[in-house]
Amino acid sequence: MYSVQKWRCSWSLVATIASIIVLVSVVHLFLFPVVPSFDYFSAQQVQYKCVPVNASVDQGADHVRVNKPQGLDLDHRFPSDLHKGVVYRNAPWKAEIGQWLSGCDAIATEVNIIETIGGRRCKNDCSDQGVCNHEFGECRCFHGFSGEDCSKRLNFSCNYPKTPELPYGRWVVSICAAHCDTTRAMCFCGEGTKYPNRPLAESCGFQVNSLTKPEGAKVTDWAKADLDNIFTTNGSKPGWCNVDPDAAYDSKVLFKEECDCKYDGLWGRFCEVPVESVCINQCSGHGHCRGGFCQCYNGWYGTDCSIPSVVSAIGEWPKWLKPAHVNITSNEVTGRLANLNAAVEKKRPLIYVYDLPPEFNSLLLEGRHFKFECVNRIYDERNATLWTEQLYGSQMALYESILASPYRTLNGEEADFFFVPVLDSCIITRADDAPHLSLENHIGLRSSLTLEFYKKAHEHIIEKYPYWNRSAGKDHIWSFSWDEGACYAPKEIWNSMMLVHWGNTNSKHNHSMTAYWADNWDKISSDRRGNHSCFDPTKDLVLPAWKRPDVTSLSAKLWSRSRENRKTLFYFNGNLGPAYTSGRPEATYSMGIRQRLADEFGSTPNKEGKRGKQYADDVIVTPLRSGNYNEDIANSTFCGVLPGDGWSGRMEDSILQGCIPVVIQEGVPPLLGSVYDGEFIRNFENLVSRGLQDGIFLPYENMLNYESFAVRIREDEIPNLIKILRKINETEIEFKLTNVQKIWQRFLYRNSILLEAERQKTDFGREEDWAVQFLEQSEDDVFTTFIQILHYKLHNDPWRLKLADLKKEYGLPQECLIRTK
Repeated sequence: MYSVQKWRCSWSLVATIASIIVLVSVVHLFLFPVVPSFDYFSAQQVQYKCVPVNASVDQGADHVRVNKPQGLDLDHRFPSDLHKGVVYRNAPWKAEIGQWLSGCDAIATEVNIIETIGGRRCKNDCSDQGVCNHEFGECRCFHGFSGEDCSKRLNFSCNYPKTPELPYGRWVVSICAAHCDTTRAMCFCGEGTKYPNRPLAESCGFQVNSLTKPEGAKVTDWAKADLDNIFTTNGSKPGWCNVDPDAAYDSKVLFKEECDCKYDGLWGRFCEVPVESVCINQCSGHGHCRGGFCQCYNGWYGTDCSIPSVVSAIGEWPKWLKPAHVNITSNEVTGRLANLNAAVEKKRPLIYVYDLPPEFNSLLLEGRHFKFECVNRIYDERNATLWTEQLYGSQMALYESILASPYRTLNGEEADFFFVPVLDSCIITRADDAPHLSLENHIGLRSSLTLEFYKKAHEHIIEKYPYWNRSAGKDHIWSFSWDEGACYAPKEIWNSMMLVHWGNTNSKHNHSMTAYWADNWDKISSDRRGNHSCFDPTKDLVLPAWKRPDVTSLSAKLWSRSRENRKTLFYFNGNLGPAYTSGRPEATYSMGIRQRLADEFGSTPNKEGKRGKQYADDVIVTPLRSGNYNEDIANSTFCGVLPGDGWSGRMEDSILQGCIPVVIQEGVPPLLGSVYDGEFIRNFENLVSRGLQDGIFLPYENMLNYESFAVRIREDEIPNLIKILRKINETEIEFKLTNVQKIWQRFLYRNSILLEAERQKTDFGREEDWAVQFLEQSEDDVFTTFIQILHYKLHNDPWRLKLADLKKEYGLPQECLIRTK
């Protein structure tokens, strides 16, 4: 037992600081907005000086025990500013959340966790057509294989049944006029051609006709194969399967332009270069990526081959299992090594990640018909990383970060949260890929098909694991990446925490708001979906969407551009609806909000040649694609955040380029208290009952204090938008800009990006410009913010009071544990 000084400052200093806070607050009340807020002067950073440096520590045999710091009074030690926020690690949080994080998250210590390393074997080693899960001794079979030992070969047709009118069946992405690989329902040139493994995807294999109008798009006739051209050896005809790449690059032969290299793992105009496919964490260095499915080396398993078995080398174990003290046990009956118990010191919150059957993740990746679908990167001819614009890539980024995180545990009994990795971003984008996905059984609704996947995942974890029932699923986490969030979650999982990109509480719009019919969830019966909302702010979380790492923006530090250099008052660039060329035709698109904004302030003439009624030189509202979108945002003081079919990426665009977001979607006015506080819930329920708002939450809005860095405008205030913005005084503008510049990295998936940078350096000795730029950033990102929120929820979720697991070691003083509300 040893003890050290707990506080750096005396209570007299605390009293002095408190007096200063009161004095500045009083002055602020009388002079605001002439005088900036208390938080603007960063005076609140004094909080760090009074955090316990080292509490008394008792190191027992099993746990690190932290004695109670004296006088841990969060409300008084970390008072909120006049914007009702409390700053923790440069971010303005809702007061109670910021207070807890400042006083408790900062002093958390490690606890001792026993991790069990599995040793069960699988039948016939999965016949080399799958990966053995050594926890259960069950095979995870590759695409096109099934059975206890993966020895059964499946037959996935590329085509729907033929009819007299459609000899290749009705259209589907996998439609094939040549050789169908029935293990994946993918189309190739096939035997008898010079390049049998060259993809022959979609219109490549069929006749393509031009419309009569010169500007008309080409139309594919799915009833007529184009075999004469694609199989030709005559260089004067547009061929494909026998076209020599060098001859084609030298323009010595013709080739069919509709043919390309859509499938992952191939590169070049003629798919002539084999490259890395995209797998979760690229199999963590312990496996080979076969089209999206990790084929793990002996002794390793898991979606990303990151889980060691008893036959793995301890020295190769992942960082989240190091350093480990290992206790070896054996099976007395067989004499075989049964499992290893490894003691590892970890900080909470601890996350258990289910190793689900591959139908929920790996098979969806392996079966992709378009390499860009649902991933945040692909690889070029050098196997160098190319980041994608796929907004839904955030689901993969978060999954990879959790799997490689020091907060991950294999011990479900010690876990605080359980992550269920269903990749709905791949399910929805693949819904039309092939007949075996059975979209036709869901009346054409991708939302209905996706619900079925989540329900099956729930049934699996109920059958295989004991953890769901201990909290009725409240400590489980599910990710929903699509436009309207968790609206189509099956009723069985609604108790859980939902991670979404758009938090619609349905308090006003209690129906599907997408203008795309296949994603509409209104027609899903209540027997399957229940009657839940799309988002519950007391348990769910809105996370930012994926944004492609932009080296140019980072090196130019666009996020830090000063107020003086932001000449545009307000900026919005995006689809503005049917009044504009190439605009979305549906009147319901964006709930009509973008259309109304354009009517008032459109800076680009519409189809009738008219600009907005209040068009102004320093206001840009345009549907025209910008030549330098990020630069345009960085030149603006305020940027519009408006819905699309649900969420859009405009919030992320604004924050990442240092622009103050102006949220226009009849959203949530500032609500006092935390999401677990009675005052917050009463205010929220009161607003809902009065119908004053749509109840749409944006990223972190039930956690961060939006009043500190954003502006909210009601839809009925759109005609007065510019007048409202011009009336905001310079002090407040500078205050909000400063906070945006402090939190911008919390909208960036830097952790996942750095994992990829490490892989590139380890595998190829390569350090690209994007890696250098991201290594220079050090503020908290999306994943760190997510962990901080989980840590807060772990000790503030009231339902956890009923759990017996309160006897666990948490590495925190008593005052930081669950408080009765």
